[in-house]
Amino acid sequence: MIEVTSSLSLHPDDITVTFVRASGPGGQNVNKVSTACELRFNLAGADLPPDVKARLVPLVGSRLTKDGVVVIQADRFRSQEMNREDALARLVDLVKRAAVRPKRRIATRPTRASKERRLEGKSKRSGVKKTRNVKPGMD
Repeated sequence: MIEVTSSLSLHPDDITVTFVRASGPGGQNVNKVSTACELRFNLAGADLPPDVKARLVPLVGSRLTKDGVVVIQADRFRSQEMNREDALARLVDLVKRAAVRPKRRIATRPTRASKERRLEGKSKRSGVKKTRNVKPGMD
């Protein structure tokens, strides 16, 4: 089990890792060796709480396929092992961020003083704009 938080972990059966050829600079090494890591996490079949899954969907964005699989590409490093660790760390980070429940906002009303400050600022701004409209020589 891959531990995300003390109460949340990912099952290794939900994760598939394949290696493909990387793009970009690297010369002959890039052309010969498949070092880029493509990690696939089956979100639809994963044993995660429904609220964590719901918060994870917008976090992964376009990396989520139609059949509920999160695809993470890692090709920052020159070795397969480092790219695998990078992809796994990014997945764990995403799930960790999704596991945090957002604080509920408590609706409040503006104070009388803040309303007065806002209206005073608006009237000052209005006065500045009115003075710009005065034609020259029409004092």
